Amino acid sequence: MPNRRHRLAQRRKAVGLSQERLAEIMQVDRSTVVRWERADTEPQPWHRPRLAAALKVTVEELAELIADVGEPPARPDDRLEYVLKHPGRVDLVAVAYLRDRVQRFDEQYESMPSSLLLASVGQLHGQIAFLRPFAASGAVPRALIAATVESATLMGQLVWDASQRRDHAAAGAYFDQAIDAAHQVRDTVGAANAELRKSYLALYGTANPAAGLTLAYRAAMASRNDSQVIAGLAQLHVGEAHAMLGDRRGCEKALGAAERHFASIDPDESAAMLFCPSQYGRLAGSCWLSLGRPQQAEAVLDSTRRFLTQQRKSTAIVLGNLALASIRQRDVDAAVRRLHEAIDVVERTRSGGGLKVVFAAARELRPWREEPVVDEVTDRLLTLMTTA
Repeated sequence: MPNRRHRLAQRRKAVGLSQERLAEIMQVDRSTVVRWERADTEPQPWHRPRLAAALKVTVEELAELIADVGEPPARPDDRLEYVLKHPGRVDLVAVAYLRDRVQRFDEQYESMPSSLLLASVGQLHGQIAFLRPFAASGAVPRALIAATVESATLMGQLVWDASQRRDHAAAGAYFDQAIDAAHQVRDTVGAANAELRKSYLALYGTANPAAGLTLAYRAAMASRNDSQVIAGLAQLHVGEAHAMLGDRRGCEKALGAAERHFASIDPDESAAMLFCPSQYGRLAGSCWLSLGRPQQAEAVLDSTRRFLTQQRKSTAIVLGNLALASIRQRDVDAAVRRLHEAIDVVERTRSGGGLKVVFAAARELRPWREEPVVDEVTDRLLTLMTTA
C-alpha cells in the first residue's frame, strides 16, 4: 500500500491539480502543500473540509489518505513532558515532536506577528538545548542537533523581525548557532540557509551591501550542489547586493543564475518548502529600484502581485516597493493607494521588513505632504508608529 506521501500526491494528480493550484484553492503557500505530501506536517482540522472537497473525497477518506503507519502516539506532548522530567530517556519520538512544533511555527512566520511566536519558539529552542547533553550516542543526538539548526534559524528570523530589523546582534548570534550545529552534522543546506539569513542583516539591517554580498555568495556556493532552492535564493540576494552597489552587470548575472537554479528545483529536495513563485519577482523588482529604474521595477513587481493571494509579510514589501516605484515616477495617487494596501498588511502581520519599506516610501512623499491624500496616509503611519 502506498505511504501517505504517495497517497496524497497521487490523489491530487488524479483530480488534475498541480501543487500550486491546490495551494491557491486552499489559500496556503505551495510549501504547505509540499509539507502535507511529504508527511512533514498534517492539514489542520479547519483545512480538511476544503481539502477533501478539492480532492473530491469525503473527510473520512481524506483522513485515510493522510494516515501514517508508525506515526507518534496520540499524545506526543505527554512523551515530551516525561523526557523533560527524565532527560536521560530522551528518544526520537520526543525529538520528532519538538521538530514538528518548530516547523508548524515556521509555517506561521509569514502571516503572524513575530512577537506572538517568539515566546513559544524560544521555549522549544530552550528545550532542545536542555536535552542535548543527555542524549546517548546514536541517532538521538544527531536528531537534536538537526532540531537546533531549525529552531536557531527560526529564532534568528523572529528576533530580527520582532525588533523591526534593529536587533542585528541577537539575530546573528542565533544564525551562528544554527551554522555551528549544521556543521556538526554536515548539513550543508541548513548551514547555507542560516548563512543566507545572516546576509539579510547586512543588506537590510546594517546597510552594508559589500558584507551582504560576501555572505550571500558564500551561501550560494555552499548549497549549489545540494539545494537549488537555497542556491537560487542566495543568488537573488547576491543580485540585490550588486544592485545596491550600483553594479547592474553583476546584478543581472546573479539574477540569471537564480533563474537557472529555480528551473532545476526537484520537488523532493529538502528545502523545497522555502521556495514560492513570488520570490524572484520581489527581489528583481527591488534590484531595479536600487538601480534607479522604477518603471522596470513597477512592471516586475506588479506582475509578482498575482502570486500573492494572501496577506503575508513579503506582500507588504512588494506593495511598499510598488509605492516607491510610483513615487519615483511622480504618480502620487498610485503611490498612496499602494501604501494604504501595504499598511493594511503591516497592521496584520507586523512585518519588520514591510514597516521599513513603508516608512521609506512615506519619506519620499514629503514633497507632496500638503496634498490631502498624502496627509491621510501620514496619519495612518503615525497611528502605526504608536502601536508598533
